[in-house]
Amino acid sequence: MFRRLILAAALALATPAFAQERSITVASTTSTEQSGLFGHILPIFTRETGIAVRVVALGTGQALDVGRRGDADVVFVHDRVAEQRFVREGHGLERQHVMFNDFVIVGPEADPAGIAGSRDTAAALKRIAESRAPFISRGDRSGTHAAELRLWQQAGVDPASGRGVWYREIGQGMGPTLNTAAAQGAYAMTDRGTWLSFRNRQGLRIVVEGDARLFNQYGVMLVNPARHAHVKREDGQRFIDWIVSPAGQAAIAGYKINGEQLFFPNAAQAEPGA
Repeated sequence: MFRRLILAAALALATPAFAQERSITVASTTSTEQSGLFGHILPIFTRETGIAVRVVALGTGQALDVGRRGDADVVFVHDRVAEQRFVREGHGLERQHVMFNDFVIVGPEADPAGIAGSRDTAAALKRIAESRAPFISRGDRSGTHAAELRLWQQAGVDPASGRGVWYREIGQGMGPTLNTAAAQGAYAMTDRGTWLSFRNRQGLRIVVEGDARLFNQYGVMLVNPARHAHVKREDGQRFIDWIVSPAGQAAIAGYKINGEQLFFPNAAQAEPGA
């Protein structure tokens, strides 16, 4: 009887630890975390599979670095060029589309650059530079930052020339960037998902949207287990398979704020222009 009690106590202590053993780490972006998407979809995945997910939320460039070091099992980010390079260099396996949304330019009600209502992002950024209106950049090697720099290049503007005058890089995520823009009455570029979930707007509004160049595609990859033997290949692939499956895609589509959908699943589709 005493031995049975000891065994039962040992099993009771071991069960929680055992239940937590099946888990993966996903290196992802601040937009997927701060928008609330992960808070919505990950409990669904865990209920269906028994696999817990720990998220490391960083800018895309930093998230890819986490994958390169083997400190994550899966990378889920939004800079297609950088993602393809990650796979090409052997750090990750096949890249797959997951979902998309778009970027928008937000700015103060006063709109000192006079760009409100524009659908031409390059022209709008050029006006911001010409008027020396304050612009807050993430400056953190994120997917949003990379997209912003490409758009400045298309506008024929080197924002570094305005650094310390009208252009400020803060080296932080999307939430702090929007907080800074709101406090300073400045322009900023953000993904729509984070914008919709952002509450501290203080007079900021969307001033530029609808340009095809603002398309924002997200992709997912398994970190290469041939490079890092400790990568949880089976459970990491289970997460990828789920998020591109009808169940995972439905979970993404079901995440809304005030009735507005933040991300649009497109695992079965090719990116426009691909």
